[in-house]
Amino acid sequence: MWCAKLSDSQRDAVRALIKAQGELGTSLKGALEALDYARWDDLPDANLPWERVAQMASVQGIGEADVVWDLASGMPTPPAKPVVKRPVSRRARTARR
Repeated sequence: MWCAKLSDSQRDAVRALIKAQGELGTSLKGALEALDYARWDDLPDANLPWERVAQMASVQGIGEADVVWDLASGMPTPPAKPVVKRPVSRRARTARR
């Protein structure tokens, strides 16, 4: 295993050298994939709304890590504030008529 820190232009040059080899085997395909993933390592850390994550975990009875996993896999998030419809009282129904 080896590790190297490359600039964007160096990474692009290594990628071009690998692609220039013609037919790529599993090792070179893996190297190209690793170069693509290396770009994402330079991004800043993500920030999550931990209060919301904790609330969702509590409501579902699961851990916060499970909520993050579900959110990362594309699970739609429920609305922050559920809309609660109040039943119309009999007095209000008769007043409308």
